[in-house]
Amino acid sequence: MEIIAALFVENFDIRTTPEGPARIDLGGVYFSTAAGGPFPATVTPHLVVLVRCPSDHSGTGLLEVVFRRGDDEVARNRQFVNVEPGKFGYNLVQAELEFSEPGTVQAECRIDQGETTRVPLTMVPAGQ
Repeated sequence: MEIIAALFVENFDIRTTPEGPARIDLGGVYFSTAAGGPFPATVTPHLVVLVRCPSDHSGTGLLEVVFRRGDDEVARNRQFVNVEPGKFGYNLVQAELEFSEPGTVQAECRIDQGETTRVPLTMVPAGQ
């Protein structure tokens, strides 16, 4: 299994077209966000991880997302991924992230100890 993309989003929806194939609608994709007020600030962003499963794979894996600020781990999420072989799927990941000051946290995503996909999330002061 492999990660095709990982993005922070405000909205996520799945719909079926009249022809039958499903569509994933992603809204409000972002890599930075503003603190709602003074620091410290806490956010609970939604990370959508899009996955492709080869046709010769079992269809089951373990998705691990480690949120890091520099070398420090600030949150971790582990969940099973189930995707029909030869198809695409997704998992939603949410973590509570605390920022004592403006800065960046990286979400390091991988399946079954495979390659890591990194997605930054930068917190800026309100009004910027």
